[in-house]
Amino acid sequence: MNTDVIIAGAGPVGLVAAAELARYGIKVRIVEKTTHGADEPKALFLWSRTLELLDRSGCGATLAATGHKVTAGSIIAGNKPLGRVDFSQVNSPHPYALAQPQAETERLLEAHLASFGVKVERGTELLSFTETATNVSSLLRHTGGAEEVVTSQWLIGCDGGNSKVREALGVPFTGHEQKSGWLLADVRLSGLNFPSTELISFWHEDGYLGFFPRADGLYRIIADLPVTGSQSPASPSLEDIQRIVDQRGPGNITLSAPIALSAFHINERNVRAYRQGRIFLAGDAAHLHNPAGGQGMNMGIHDAINLAWKLALVTRGTCGPQRLLESYNAERHAATDQVFVNVSRLTAISVLKNPMAQITRNAFGSVLFGLAPARRAVADTFSEVSMGYEHSPLNGSDDRSFPSPGPGERMPPREGEAPFGAGSSPRFALCANLSVEVNELLETYPDLLEPAVRPPVSYGCIWLVRPDGYVAVVALDPDIKVIASYLNSLTQSAL
Repeated sequence: MNTDVIIAGAGPVGLVAAAELARYGIKVRIVEKTTHGADEPKALFLWSRTLELLDRSGCGATLAATGHKVTAGSIIAGNKPLGRVDFSQVNSPHPYALAQPQAETERLLEAHLASFGVKVERGTELLSFTETATNVSSLLRHTGGAEEVVTSQWLIGCDGGNSKVREALGVPFTGHEQKSGWLLADVRLSGLNFPSTELISFWHEDGYLGFFPRADGLYRIIADLPVTGSQSPASPSLEDIQRIVDQRGPGNITLSAPIALSAFHINERNVRAYRQGRIFLAGDAAHLHNPAGGQGMNMGIHDAINLAWKLALVTRGTCGPQRLLESYNAERHAATDQVFVNVSRLTAISVLKNPMAQITRNAFGSVLFGLAPARRAVADTFSEVSMGYEHSPLNGSDDRSFPSPGPGERMPPREGEAPFGAGSSPRFALCANLSVEVNELLETYPDLLEPAVRPPVSYGCIWLVRPDGYVAVVALDPDIKVIASYLNSLTQSAL
């Protein structure tokens, strides 16, 4: 083998996948056909759960130090405040949305990857690949035209919406394209009398208008356009966007100094299977999102982290491949489907054109956002801390009678403790009271468990927490054999 894993695509998803694998000691090469990083308006936000997951390798704090922290989101309808969601109340070390242009996110992630001794091979294109029962043979073409054949155990396609890996696999990219058009502008503006720490959405009778602050003092503006059918909407001018802002916004806002103006149709697409043998798809190569929810890049990073610890345990020979690797598709496909539902509903509500439907929406929204539990639920959904794997095949049981968090749910990071999954090995954590039986587990599975137990959530129960911070099993103290049986099932048929 030339390497353990080859990754096609050096956007945020590929960079995170490579860094996660490298810190686990897995040999990885990451190739990118372009010679430079992102230079056009792409993803803007990193949400709380994504930053938590990046904390595991020490990268979350680095990103947070340079980004712009957005702590709330407000909705205005008919020039009246309809609701306000406070992200600062989210139970997370990162209770905010981090606004940062994708180019800067990629720069920091590439530097993070380099700290593990891995350099992005820019100007190198994956031309083709052949899979066998034991490896993947990939044909690469480098800058200047020289070609190279690389043999690896695994191949991960992180090469975007036009993925060559997905195309070569022949996997259908199913979904739909919305008929209405949208515009996006990154501009400087004056006259917006809202804090720069808030996302502002206007639900106007003529359509949606959103103002999203960036780390560099600019704002991203997003608005829907009239239905254009299959024809791509024309790129807007600054004057076009100014007219929409004047029409739908609060008034007296002036736009200037645009660095990006674009128009697009929203695509929502998803492949049926994120894994085919030794080949995996992640990020936009597997699923395309409506950008209105700001979830697309985050979901791709979650893909990368979900896959990396599983692939590392299999590649290191600690665990058997079948159960772990099959769970990647089951977990991430379900998570993507749920995000599609949530964002599609939000988008449909925000662009209602029927006057009676708008009145009903505004009245219902005013009541809903007046309830503290509803506001918290919305904040937890957007920040992704409520996202989990309730029906995962990796869950030890579906028993919900134990204290929370249950199997498949996120174990919140705990102050004074290292993040779950930190370190150079992808280990599970035991949250339990010390006992002879617990010590025996630690001695039996030294490559799979952290060497020291963590305090339990409540007395009388044991929690087994995965390397990505989700609960695998909950059991009563006397039923510790349930934990042992689960760990044994993972190690069976190890390579």
